[in-house]
Amino acid sequence: MTEPAIRNISDTARWAAMYRAIETDRPDALFRDPFARKLAGERGQQIVELLRVRERFAWAWSMRTYLFDRFIREQIAEGADMVVNLAAGLDARPYRMELPATLQWIEVDLPELLAYKESIIRNEKPACRLERVALDLSNVAARRDLFARLAARAKKIVVITEGLLIYLSAEEVGALARDLAPFQQWVTDIVSPGLLRMLQKQLGDKLDAAQAPLKFAPPEGPPFFEKYGWRVLAVESTLKNAARVKRVGLFFRLIAKLPDSKGAQGNRPWSATCLLGH
Repeated sequence: MTEPAIRNISDTARWAAMYRAIETDRPDALFRDPFARKLAGERGQQIVELLRVRERFAWAWSMRTYLFDRFIREQIAEGADMVVNLAAGLDARPYRMELPATLQWIEVDLPELLAYKESIIRNEKPACRLERVALDLSNVAARRDLFARLAARAKKIVVITEGLLIYLSAEEVGALARDLAPFQQWVTDIVSPGLLRMLQKQLGDKLDAAQAPLKFAPPEGPPFFEKYGWRVLAVESTLKNAARVKRVGLFFRLIAKLPDSKGAQGNRPWSATCLLGH
């Protein structure tokens, strides 16, 4: 290839889809995404192979998707009637999950990425009421208008931001957190400063060149969101859950037994999926 491994932020969606395809191929898969490989395309395969991180990172990507799935199912069971997926990328949950037919599912992402996704999956039937909104989320006025319109259409809305916040600054995350006030629940992922430094060392040059630098890793961990009106309802450690299902080796399973109190601070690499609420 003459092009860089990752050309732009949209390529990270192909990268993520390829990891879902890798998980789906396992006999003991935590979830099945029959659309992931087609959505990832040749480009997704190339990214994983070129970056040479297939085995080292596969478990973390799979666990994040697994934990998001779990939180989403729980919120729907508790009465959520709309899911808003911000920076939805090539996610196929409306097609692969068992969902109520009456559930409203809103996907928001860049126009070019949604158009590509539609071209691949147009002949498939979603399990729920799926709607796609082409929008650059950095357009603050436009996203606020969208959030207000969506809030008027449902009683209990859960918003999900899978793999989004790490590309934003703390100020941008705070502004988004304030703008999400019309919604009742928020599922998101978060990394520690230690993990951010590790990822920047391993992948930072490639992501910087693609104008998709890694930024967000608050030292205080999930409590970061409290000053913006969100309560931390649940935190699920990526590593601890991977150790529980034996997706990591003995060394990491031993690390997973260390106390949580140090996980979101200091130098220890740490990541989690969080459920936030008002």
